[in-house]
Amino acid sequence: MSNFLQLVKDRVVIYDGAMGTNIQKRNPTLDDYWGKENCSEVLVLSRPDIIRDIHADFFRVGCDIVETNTFGGTGLVLGEFDLRDKVREINLKAAQLAKEVAQQFSTKDKPRFVAGSMGPTTKLPSLGHIGWDAMLASYEEQAAALIEGGVDVLLIETCQDLLQAKIATVAVLEAMRKAGKQLPVQVQVTRDRNWRGAYRARALRRRHHWSELRNRSERDE
Repeated sequence: MSNFLQLVKDRVVIYDGAMGTNIQKRNPTLDDYWGKENCSEVLVLSRPDIIRDIHADFFRVGCDIVETNTFGGTGLVLGEFDLRDKVREINLKAAQLAKEVAQQFSTKDKPRFVAGSMGPTTKLPSLGHIGWDAMLASYEEQAAALIEGGVDVLLIETCQDLLQAKIATVAVLEAMRKAGKQLPVQVQVTRDRNWRGAYRARALRRRHHWSELRNRSERDE
């Protein structure tokens, strides 16, 4: 059992807070973003001091684990900023930065950990925005770099689509298999009070599909 899983077994584990708002508090310039406004992932390369300081602040107030600054770190998202070729570099550096800070704050009695953040991308496979293979490849590429960078956990977060969550999980398992490593995997799901969003859209799409088939069958008769 990993040290992280042992900690989860023993007590409640405290994660960090929002990365985005903490970045904005530090007022990065457009140049810091390499002209790629709102692409916070690029800051791990252009302003690692900002990201390092955010991680440190969370550990100072008692967090057990911080997330890498890679929520939009897949090729699907970075490609929208013409940074498709930076996927490995960004994810690897983000993991290394977070691990560096975690090690500085870790003690024998209070170890600190790093979760590799993997966001939902900008595509919903259940709505036909992207196919299985393309999303799988994008997630696997990100997971491989995070694993190489030394994360303790892989966090598939803010999932809006169960199919997307499934693809990401399969990709993470494949990346671990190829790396010869086994890490804890967490999946977070987001929804509103009525379970609307992608879940509802997917259900409506299926209902429409079966309704069309039924109507077609009745016409044939």
